[in-house]
Amino acid sequence: MGSYLFVHFKEKSTPDGEQIYFGLSQNGFEWEQVNDGKPILETHVGDFGVRDHAITRTKEGKYIILATDLSLANHFNGKYKGSWEYITHEGSKSLVKWESDDLLHWSREELVQVVDESYGCAWAPDIIYDEQNDDYIVHWSSLKKPDGTVCSYDNRSSEDLLAIYYARTKDFKTFSKAKLLTSMPGRSIIDSNIVYDNGYFYRFIKENDGQGHIYMEKGTSFDGEFERMPLFDAEMSKLQSGVYEAPTAYKLDDGRWCLMLDFYGTRIKEEQGYVPFVCEDITKGQFIRSDEKFSFPYGFKHGTVIRISDEKYKEIKEFFPN
Repeated sequence: MGSYLFVHFKEKSTPDGEQIYFGLSQNGFEWEQVNDGKPILETHVGDFGVRDHAITRTKEGKYIILATDLSLANHFNGKYKGSWEYITHEGSKSLVKWESDDLLHWSREELVQVVDESYGCAWAPDIIYDEQNDDYIVHWSSLKKPDGTVCSYDNRSSEDLLAIYYARTKDFKTFSKAKLLTSMPGRSIIDSNIVYDNGYFYRFIKENDGQGHIYMEKGTSFDGEFERMPLFDAEMSKLQSGVYEAPTAYKLDDGRWCLMLDFYGTRIKEEQGYVPFVCEDITKGQFIRSDEKFSFPYGFKHGTVIRISDEKYKEIKEFFPN
């Protein structure tokens, strides 16, 4: 048995929403706020705001948080000209990183650059350990122009599409050169989340234009061929199109899997946040919406879940009391 930590942000119109928040659960279903629902960590580098959090625990026991260096509250109507397209082309080439040995005491935040100036913004990172190569794969969404010219808003075109890129690292200090992981002809894709279970990689991706679908794919190697999972498509077709993003999946104690999808289809920020889907057998990919089984203290926005010990659950609650 064990507990769960959800690292996320809040969708607010003020800068405090775009920081690091923790949620805790002892069963993966009933979630609690931490620190009275106030930020655990705040960034004072880059855009002074972070979104789309990823957390992992290394084999040495160190915890790493990576997040998009982006603050809509601070800059959307200023330097980003009120345009997501401008952010896509001109946003930060770096991710914001924190490190901790115990989930309680954290290093100062720092920027880690993962793409060069020929790319657009680097956002929505995710992390997976590669046992075969004994390193960590960080993957994210970026735009890179097909002709290799520097990506900028002034030379934007209809052929500028977001794809998923990745880099390898052993220490989260030095990263390999970014490489293309996957793309979709004629479509932008974002928000990749990849999990590994019993010999297979399962990849969740959002189509960022068109119908805004969420896809699930299955493959035997991280950077090899993947195939779509029809039962997942069938369940997703029951949802309203274009109002869900940021898939993040985690395994439950009984072997089932939970997939969280971030609902953003309302201007009422209090009604935004993750909704849950449960799968009995991930090899089949049939994730059934299961709202009635879950509870949240407020809307958790784009983040990830890791397993923690029951002792660590108690330590976090005591260190960041409500």
